[in-house]
Amino acid sequence: MHNQGMTAGRQQEILHSIVRAYIETGEPVGSRTVSKRRQNTLSPASIRNVMADLADEGYLAQPHTSAGRVPTEKAFRSYVQSLTARPMAPADAERVRAELCEAETLEERLEISSHILTHLTRNVGITAALPATEQVLDRIELLVLGDHRVLMVLVTDDHMVRNRVVALDEPVSQDELNSIRNYVNHHFSGWTLLDARRELTLRIEQERAAYDAILRRLTVLHQKGLFEPEAAPEVHLEGTSNLVGLDLHLTRERMRELFQALEEKKRLVELLDRFLELPAGELGVHVGLQQAHPSMKELSLIGLTLELPGGGRARVAVLGPMRMHYEKVMSAVLQIGRAFETL
Repeated sequence: MHNQGMTAGRQQEILHSIVRAYIETGEPVGSRTVSKRRQNTLSPASIRNVMADLADEGYLAQPHTSAGRVPTEKAFRSYVQSLTARPMAPADAERVRAELCEAETLEERLEISSHILTHLTRNVGITAALPATEQVLDRIELLVLGDHRVLMVLVTDDHMVRNRVVALDEPVSQDELNSIRNYVNHHFSGWTLLDARRELTLRIEQERAAYDAILRRLTVLHQKGLFEPEAAPEVHLEGTSNLVGLDLHLTRERMRELFQALEEKKRLVELLDRFLELPAGELGVHVGLQQAHPSMKELSLIGLTLELPGGGRARVAVLGPMRMHYEKVMSAVLQIGRAFETL
């Protein structure tokens, strides 16, 4: 956006007015609509000129031949950066806290939290308790057991040893496993399990695995939980039906892929890990999630991380369309976070 004093300020004001109008109506926004919403007078012709500039800069798109424009992902990012989460009304905040106080276990609080987030935002509420992942990898060992089975041994520097037997779809030799073991121990020894998982996921996404036999094999073992702590994450999700009927510009097959992705706990944990890496208590807002999955291109995620007693972490988040009421969702997520801290 132009950095020319009042011109840049006017552009941003008009852009954010367009975003708000689009969030409310879901319809392309015209210059007359913007003119009516503005407190200070500016002719529709002047607004059209600004909108043309915004379109040239990639903030607006024109889906049809009509004069209306719709905000792009770039526009939503600009809008979100201008927002500040407002505290929830005291009565609503107390209701949230009272509901969570009724829960006796962490699992119950997570389940109630996902329900509250779905109810308050009309989107998808996600909560997860993640085991402590600060253990540092010492080494792994891999042994062929026969019948396409492999024994994976994970040793961390706190002297914890985890054994897991997994079945593979195709045979693997001990020499291949030795190569994978040497690769992991050379590249990831001294890394936390969380960082090792993230780095390997990144390398896989960069398609290096397509050209490296060791990484191809390692990808399979990674998917089988090679770097996973022994305890499984506790994940709750509610409100996926709220995505039905939204104009996400997805084919039927893509919509099916989206729902399949949301059904997999491992996928959800990876989604939260990827986009909510901020310090505990700091709200994260991410517009457009195509990096996680192509079917999530027009979705946004708002959430935060909470530190739990014993070194674990919890994450509370809302997944919804790019055209969501961000301030309301931000407020709801923050309130759940505050309620957790007081329990």
